Amino acid sequence: MRIYGKVFGAVLGWMLMRHPAGAVLGAVLGHVFDAGWLFPDKSSGGQGQKALALEEAYRTLGVEPAASDEEVERAFRRKISDYHPDKVSGAAEEIRSLAESRAREINSAYEAIQKARKANSGE
Repeated sequence: MRIYGKVFGAVLGWMLMRHPAGAVLGAVLGHVFDAGWLFPDKSSGGQGQKALALEEAYRTLGVEPAASDEEVERAFRRKISDYHPDKVSGAAEEIRSLAESRAREINSAYEAIQKARKANSGE
């Protein structure tokens, strides 16, 4: 829990108003700053999270963000053929589980890239 703004606000409020109400008002204003209500951190949510997820999606498929749609699809098909659960249907449960998990990651990455590209193209 962040308290620096509250403490600083209370001290500053007390010094400026020379009254306990000044300390309370300063602490409330400090809380507003600590909570990020005035200046929300853009890297901790919203577009920042989406950008990080998209970077991870490109990394999962092993392509650059500048790759063409055809390159992305080729990378997807290559990765999914390597990790498709049907290829290891006779293997141990752990291996099948790992293949299913990896196939889900690859599918999610491909869908995220497709969705982002569709949104950016204005369709």
